[in-house]
Amino acid sequence: MQLIDTNVILRYLLADNEALYQRACTILEPLQQGETQGTITEGVLIECVYVLLKVYEIPRPLIADKLSAVLSYAGLYQPQYDHYIQALEIFAAHNVDIVDALLFTRSQQEGSSIQSFDKDIQKLIKRLG
Repeated sequence: MQLIDTNVILRYLLADNEALYQRACTILEPLQQGETQGTITEGVLIECVYVLLKVYEIPRPLIADKLSAVLSYAGLYQPQYDHYIQALEIFAAHNVDIVDALLFTRSQQEGSSIQSFDKDIQKLIKRLG
């Protein structure tokens, strides 16, 4: 089992450094085919979103599409797959922070309440909850 770091995913999606892109391909393409196994943690997902959004200024829907595609790779073990995908969809559609989207989807799946002073998450709960 491999733990995939943010920089591998970013180099793979951005292909902005040929040498690192090729190295990322050797890690992620076998995962895509199910030849190897790995996982992407919630922290790595969050960091990927922030870097793609804030540093590279990639539109939210494209971020959600690209990361959802990677998360669906056959060799990726993602016990929180549905949670991550739903959060990415909310992040793209409702202009909320990825952490707020993750909190919201987890609260919905677990039947938990969210305790927060964040106005954006309160608006999200009113809108979707």
